[in-house]
Amino acid sequence: MVVDSPTNVTILLPAVQAPSTPSSSPVLGDGLRVDFPVLHQFVNDHPLVYLDNAATSQKPKQVILAMSQYYEQYNSNVHRGVHALSAQATVAYEDARDKVARFVNARSSRDIVFTRNATEGINLVAYSWGMNNLKPGDEVLLSVAEHHSNLVPWQLVAQKTGAVLKHVTLTPDNSELDMQSFSQLLSSRTKIVALSHVSNVLGSVLDTDFVCEQAHGVGAKVLLDCCQSVPHMPVDVQSLGADWIVASSHKMCGPTGIGFLWGKPELLESMPPWMGGGEMIQDVYLDHSSYAPPPGRFEAGTPAIAEAIGLGAACDYLSSIGMAQVHSFELDIGATLYERLSRVQGVTIYGPTPTAPPRPGLAPLHAYLGVNASARASPYIYNTDAEVDSFVRALDDTIKFFKDT
Repeated sequence: MVVDSPTNVTILLPAVQAPSTPSSSPVLGDGLRVDFPVLHQFVNDHPLVYLDNAATSQKPKQVILAMSQYYEQYNSNVHRGVHALSAQATVAYEDARDKVARFVNARSSRDIVFTRNATEGINLVAYSWGMNNLKPGDEVLLSVAEHHSNLVPWQLVAQKTGAVLKHVTLTPDNSELDMQSFSQLLSSRTKIVALSHVSNVLGSVLDTDFVCEQAHGVGAKVLLDCCQSVPHMPVDVQSLGADWIVASSHKMCGPTGIGFLWGKPELLESMPPWMGGGEMIQDVYLDHSSYAPPPGRFEAGTPAIAEAIGLGAACDYLSSIGMAQVHSFELDIGATLYERLSRVQGVTIYGPTPTAPPRPGLAPLHAYLGVNASARASPYIYNTDAEVDSFVRALDDTIKFFKDT
């Protein structure tokens, strides 16, 4: 892609290659494995079977190449130099922001804030918005199934502001968030609802239409942790209904060290900075400063430039497949995994069945469920039915081994 930089230097940004399949509609599973170098290895004399994708996904060579090209061809800082390399780096960095915006259908790339990860995005909202809007007696509505990153920041802010934390419980079958519990806890005292769009443990999907409508009806804001939805299904922030969402690059074929916060522009504009330094300022004096508009206001210091470029390449990669196709494939392989696991004696499966409609869904959840620990198997776009079978055989053998000893 050719882009004219602010310095009028013509810059050639390398295009991200589509998945390495001759078909215009890539065949997921076996058809994509050629793009992921890490998958082509043996562990303990067996082909690697990687089923920990809910923790982090593997990276396609297109993402690795995009980051390497930055370091090899135009490594420089962004937003602060007029020389050719800085101009090229700045264009590539902001081009990545544009790609993220298109990926989640944001109205403007100015609504996308690059963060270190989703955890930082939640902390940004908790400290910038929460510390300035929550008062003693105000309530923050969470759930018993939240990731630590959506619990601890609110605990810290509640301790400082006097706000009260409330937690939505699960239904009796432990497969979904109980909407009756949600409705009972929601009140005029609720100032923010912070929930996972898709549970990182149960794999269940939140009824965002209901939650956002009800929350906004009492004047509350809604923050959605979309770490387990953005990589796996189409997410449209304009129709989702939330006020903010967060997501992490490393779970969607991108690099570690970067994520993003999307927010409604009027909310981002109302939020003060929560970290100070370079980039986030407009004018600096010895005794005071004025601040840049969003998103720069929230991106203090030299950003993760290569990582942002890698995230943009990951958006290109997934977009070339099509998120509807990604979601369809994952429903199929997820159903296969569920069916195979259900045959293994001694295994309890938490979460909705594959035939159920999408429903809402770690240590706090373990305590709630009354179990010491759990194991999570999470396939992604490059996994196969044969790998599912290998996993289930190994699990069955392991259970039998411990029963016999």
